[in-house]
Amino acid sequence: MRVTPGVSGRNQTLFAITRCLPFLVLAAVLGIEFSPAHTLYTGPLLSPVPALAAVTMGPVGTVGVALLAGVVSALTATHNDAWGAPQVYTNLLALLVVAVASVVTSAVRVRRDRELTHIRRIAEVSQNVVLRPLPARMGVVNTASVYLAAERGAQIGGDLYEAMCTRYGVRLIVGDVRGKGLAAVRSAAAVVGAFREAVHYERDLAEVMHRCAAALAREYELLDRSQLQDPQELEEQFVTVLLAQVTDESLVQLINRGHPPPVVMRERKVRSLDPARPLPPLGLEEFLGPPAIGVETFPFLPGDRLLLHTDGVVEARNDDNEFFPLHRTMETLDGATPAEYLDRLRHALVRHTEGRLADDAAMVLVERDTGGADRSFR
Repeated sequence: MRVTPGVSGRNQTLFAITRCLPFLVLAAVLGIEFSPAHTLYTGPLLSPVPALAAVTMGPVGTVGVALLAGVVSALTATHNDAWGAPQVYTNLLALLVVAVASVVTSAVRVRRDRELTHIRRIAEVSQNVVLRPLPARMGVVNTASVYLAAERGAQIGGDLYEAMCTRYGVRLIVGDVRGKGLAAVRSAAAVVGAFREAVHYERDLAEVMHRCAAALAREYELLDRSQLQDPQELEEQFVTVLLAQVTDESLVQLINRGHPPPVVMRERKVRSLDPARPLPPLGLEEFLGPPAIGVETFPFLPGDRLLLHTDGVVEARNDDNEFFPLHRTMETLDGATPAEYLDRLRHALVRHTEGRLADDAAMVLVERDTGGADRSFR
């Protein structure tokens, strides 16, 4: 699920109001001219009408509104017996000039809208390559995912996630590229691509992480710096990554490379699965040296829910500059399925920020099948 919070409803309302404006102006002019208030001079009100129409209508619609404005101008001149007055012809000339300019502007806008629609379709395809929707059922777990774009109209960014069902268990990745633009998208694609390939062949989860790191290093070497708006952005870029593996045993294995720790909820109690030994993000090996990667194991019992997320969730702030209370919010929410629960968590996050996220946010929720095992924290 991909969402740009808090924009679609307002956009539709604004579009509807803007589309009605030309007709409201024409109705107002007719109402004034055919009422006792006809002494008011309404001629200048007709000139902007085609320009207002060009904001939301195509060239044909704009021409139609301009002709309608001309008819209204002729009717008012006839009603007031004003033919022959210089002001009538000046108003008609002004209306003609604005109408021609508005039709041209409308044609250009329609062409750009078509190009933008095409670009967005390409972006959606790219998004589906990097952030494919997760199936509701994978092996011994049920899953759900959501991606919240901070920028209005954004389709793809530096956040990444994936889950694959393999012979070694269900393996998941969540990551966040530091940076924006082309370099961030390519880095995210490189890491996700390496993960999708390695999880099926590497038994050791640490080797999967090594494959992701190697793919990112190759991407940095191959990336054409001339394509970047700011070539320095590549030197400042790294990727925080969290790998998780859920097997038939009541355990989850984690490798955390500088990423926000996941949280597990058991019987409405939430705690973070913090790494015992922090590891640096991918891409910083040149400065910190290759880390000795160890897999950490935590209980993950039947009925438990595990949330993997990016820092856009825990660092989201409201107007009072308060961070989103993830743990407290999770403990208050209900949801029979991971998809329902995650949707309510998304709504809570959007309400907290009032639809104004400062950073993209990705969340993946994993629930182990229910059973009769001991469900106390260890």
